[in-house]
Amino acid sequence: MSAPDGSGPEPVVMLHGDLDLTIHEARGLPNMDVLSTLLRRLCLFRPPRRSSRPLPPRSVSASDEEDNPSTSSSHHHRHHHLHRRRPRRPKQPHGPRHLLPTSDPYAVLLIPPATVLARTHVVRNADRPVWSARIRVPLAHAASRIVFNVRDADPFGSDLIAAASLPASDLLSGTPIVSRWLDLLRPDGRGGKPKPDSAIRISASFTPAYSSLSRGGGIIPAYFPERRGCEVKLYQDAHGGAAKGGCWEDVCMAVLGAQSLVYVAGWAVGARVRLARKGEMSPEMEEKAAEVMALSSAAGGGGGDEAASPELGEMTLGDLLKYKSQEGVRVCLLVWDDKTSHDKFFLKTGGVMGTGDEDTKKFFKHSTVMCVLSPRYPSSKLSMAKQKLVGTLYTHHQKLVLVDTPASDTTRRVTAFLGGLDLAAGRYDTPAHRLFAGLGTVFRGDVRNPTLGLGSGSGGGETAGPRMPWHDLHCRVDGAAAYDVLANFEQRWRKATRLNDALGRKRWMDDALLRLHRIPWILSPNNVAGAGEDDPALRVFPEDDDPRQWHAQIFRSIDSGSVKGFPRSWETQEMAERNLQCDKNVAVEASIHAAYVAAIRRARRFVYIENQYFIGSSYAWPESYYRSSAAGNLVPMEIALKVASKIYAGEDFAAYVVLPMFPEGGSPASGPAQEILFWQAQTMRAMYNIVADAIATAAGSSKLAGSRRAHPQDYLNFYCLGNREPLGGGDNGASRARPAPETTRWGTTTSSSSAPSASVATATALESARRNRRFMVYVHSKGMIVDDEYVLLGSANINQRSLAGSRDTEIAVGAYQPHHSGNSPRGEVYRYRKSLWEEHLGAAAMAAAAVESPEKEECVRMVNRTARENWERYAAEEATAEMPMRGHLMRYPVEVGADGSVGPLQGHEFFPDVGGRVLGSTNKLPDDLTM
Repeated sequence: MSAPDGSGPEPVVMLHGDLDLTIHEARGLPNMDVLSTLLRRLCLFRPPRRSSRPLPPRSVSASDEEDNPSTSSSHHHRHHHLHRRRPRRPKQPHGPRHLLPTSDPYAVLLIPPATVLARTHVVRNADRPVWSARIRVPLAHAASRIVFNVRDADPFGSDLIAAASLPASDLLSGTPIVSRWLDLLRPDGRGGKPKPDSAIRISASFTPAYSSLSRGGGIIPAYFPERRGCEVKLYQDAHGGAAKGGCWEDVCMAVLGAQSLVYVAGWAVGARVRLARKGEMSPEMEEKAAEVMALSSAAGGGGGDEAASPELGEMTLGDLLKYKSQEGVRVCLLVWDDKTSHDKFFLKTGGVMGTGDEDTKKFFKHSTVMCVLSPRYPSSKLSMAKQKLVGTLYTHHQKLVLVDTPASDTTRRVTAFLGGLDLAAGRYDTPAHRLFAGLGTVFRGDVRNPTLGLGSGSGGGETAGPRMPWHDLHCRVDGAAAYDVLANFEQRWRKATRLNDALGRKRWMDDALLRLHRIPWILSPNNVAGAGEDDPALRVFPEDDDPRQWHAQIFRSIDSGSVKGFPRSWETQEMAERNLQCDKNVAVEASIHAAYVAAIRRARRFVYIENQYFIGSSYAWPESYYRSSAAGNLVPMEIALKVASKIYAGEDFAAYVVLPMFPEGGSPASGPAQEILFWQAQTMRAMYNIVADAIATAAGSSKLAGSRRAHPQDYLNFYCLGNREPLGGGDNGASRARPAPETTRWGTTTSSSSAPSASVATATALESARRNRRFMVYVHSKGMIVDDEYVLLGSANINQRSLAGSRDTEIAVGAYQPHHSGNSPRGEVYRYRKSLWEEHLGAAAMAAAAVESPEKEECVRMVNRTARENWERYAAEEATAEMPMRGHLMRYPVEVGADGSVGPLQGHEFFPDVGGRVLGSTNKLPDDLTM
């Protein structure tokens, strides 16, 4: 881009750090709305005249007080303020009223060509709008300038009014920019200002990424602050085995012990799934099961009470929730309402996503369990086109369970369970990740493999397999952070029930939530949700010097269309205090993205990620045709820049990323799966290009003297999980199907010069998978471990849908133990990483000293060697008991060159058994759907 004075192109610099910007105001804007507004008024209607008299203040209702915690200083004393009066909340800013209307301007911050970073709120009918909008945004972009577009908002879109720009080098000068006016220029290419005084006033400061590193977690700006004195328990998979117990068993125990509340929010909640399974329960669970059965028998067995009659090992989640609700426990379910699923009159459809939301609602229809199906309603402040997009494509993806548990002999507290916590069919699994074993016992009625067309009611597939193993990460949180999870649930519940009220549905549900401050035996916070001060009464570990304590912080991706209680986008001071960003007229929290960025920047030794998707930094994709801002999250770029910085410094560092082999939900050759795989490959290529360039640049430096780490995969690697069970693996022989007469070449290690058809027949793929006795382990995890100190996990995937804040709703927790930090931390995060690696690499690998230092070359090579051997055994024509897989970790089937190029692994251009290109292909699906 050339400089405005025509002196030549400006230098492109790397903006890697945090931008703190305030867009104050603009002046001299041209009128964009005269013709359209006059036509609208003449042809459609004449708006009523507004009274110039101010409206009197209104009384504050109880519901308003609950929805706006900032209006009261304490949960305990809210009801004492209901008699007070307060003025109305400020209305949307409006310019002076003229005879003729003028523009409705808002400002857009972007990096050329089209990477949008932030947008201010709209000021109605103003030629000199005042925004006073503070924007704090992380950057990892190569740019010559940053641009400020001023646009005119319309119901069906917007028009560009004028644009200003700021040289990127000014941000790197180290001197803050204070109240600078930037000239606004015409967007039509003619140059010059629309009016002589057209300009926009800004203030800005830039903090480089690595200028102030801190150990441990560190406070990250978010709606909820960091909480001290918490307790966090980390889980892998739904169940750890009979000796260890696990997440689902702990959820079951907590629900059985609940005395006041059980709140569940989920993308999919299956009423007929079993949390505890016969033969795999821990001794504590067995004891609790016997107690429940004794109580049921003492109460007269069934006696018409269907929820209490089954044994605990056979009791479904729905039965369990009904059982507790009949004991007087308040049970509330908040389930995403898939708009494509229906169960009304003669119209019954399962929905595109197959979440079973209508079945769940029907299960609880005549019970005391309150089940609300909540669509992803868009904010009414969005344009009509955007409202349609949000309501159709995006989901409520938060997954959480809230239960009251014992705090002492006389008090109780709120406990939260978070993670990839889909309490639904097919999600129960153990670290063994069985394919064929246990199909008629542990997995009876719960055999699911959507890729091969297996699921409930699929006939022979129920006992023949293979099931799709499911790997996940979860956690339990106690302490003040759990009450932040509760505040999130309450905000969402009030929004969902109020929307149901508007549609005339069950108004009483709006008052379903318990007021904990009125229940003396349940601990409740003395301060408002999101307040910065910790309440000492909520601490699990009161003393700061207790080495067991955790610091935990709740993060979200959510906007004001999904919660009740956010400030309005033009209430700029409160927006800044709550660490919310403005996206036109919508208040947005994108703190999960901020947490990922901050944690990666603070990493000193290694980053370990497990995630269901890995798509981002699309503005830096190597192929310019696909380069865009559609998936602009910084996570991939931050990892690549972190690795590059360590290469330049001559320090050891490694990044490990574990992904599913291919997306779940159907054939990997289908259009959506292929496009997701294509975007994932673009992301890999961008990262490896940066790492390869850093190696080449540093090759002649003394920093790398004597190092053997000369290949991008010495620093950055992608893996997937899979399992292969030899014959005689305890599967009752049901899966020993004879080979199909027609085989598929991509089911073997043989190279195929010609591509198979676009979609592999499900029956053929099923026969091939049974014959070869293998299938991927589906990685549903959404977590990251940094330096064995910090863990971040929740419901958010690494893609734009989960991290934007204005798309899918998400929740996560970041936590660390302050007494277990430094170069060799040995706390719970360290033990969690070791436990995951033992599952993935096998117990024998954990005896090696290399696993203690994941950043070292020796560890990277050991992990890669095991992953390569596992892939070879997985992809071999026959499985043998003499050469079993060691764990489940396999190399992702791509070939990475020394120059950073990424191609399919030779001979494995298509996935074994099921087909589909490993590197994917594009189609005409909307980017918002697959990114």
